[in-house]
Amino acid sequence: MSGNAPARRSGEPTFAVAFGGGGARGLAHIHVIETLDELGIKPVAIAGTSIGAIMGAAVAAGMTGRQVHDYARSILMKRAEVISRMWSARPGSLSEMVGGLKVTQFSIERVLHAFLPHQVPKTFEELGIPLQVTATDYYGHHLTVFSEGDLRSALGASAAIPAVFAPVVRDGRTYVDGGMYNPVPFDLLKGKADIVIGIDVVGSPQQTEGRKPTSIDLMFGSTQLLMQSIIAHKVEQCPPDILLRPPVSKYRVLDFLKIDSLMTETASVKDELKRAIERAVEARSAA
Repeated sequence: MSGNAPARRSGEPTFAVAFGGGGARGLAHIHVIETLDELGIKPVAIAGTSIGAIMGAAVAAGMTGRQVHDYARSILMKRAEVISRMWSARPGSLSEMVGGLKVTQFSIERVLHAFLPHQVPKTFEELGIPLQVTATDYYGHHLTVFSEGDLRSALGASAAIPAVFAPVVRDGRTYVDGGMYNPVPFDLLKGKADIVIGIDVVGSPQQTEGRKPTSIDLMFGSTQLLMQSIIAHKVEQCPPDILLRPPVSKYRVLDFLKIDSLMTETASVKDELKRAIERAVEARSAA
């Protein structure tokens, strides 16, 4: 188990948060982190998938919502900065570049090394809040949950979106995006806190008038539908106390440079979360 759980104040419920996967759509998680800060809530446990695992690692490392927000904007609001960091994450050998440079040849671990804030440590054990990170064992055909050892490779495995990044090999196993099996891992937090919050940023395909979906649109859209069916099944089996879905469907998985409009259009989730927490605390008190 990583880190030490924050001390619980007498009489107050504890909270655990599951940050879901969704690529750039996961920037909406920042609103959730900021809201928890405003309410003085520090999770006692965190689980995350893909971009949600990265956001969860930042929180578990002690970063505030404002710090995460400022850091993200300091990079993503500058196209030249993004290009520079991506260039530094390019394949490192000639053999990796045979046939020309392709996005799918990029190592997500290199990309994370180029983009992660320095506050995120190298190991789970250095975190201040217990963190669980999901990944899909490609050849093992099952979900893997990392909670100890090397943090960076676990985050890379969780965020290795097929057709975007190369798989991650860890301990001889090949891993891809954790969202293939568990898009919003709130079930991992059952029994770890009084109130469990799940944040779904998977989104769903949106019809655009006068435009037919491309093969890429269909590929990613079909994956969204698959993930939503997984989430729906899990909600039936083990629902979280709070499940929020910020309005992120109009954004694509790699729309990180659209941070300004995405953050503006998803700001409503802050009030939604405050109301949901108030209802959950009242319901628990009345029970």
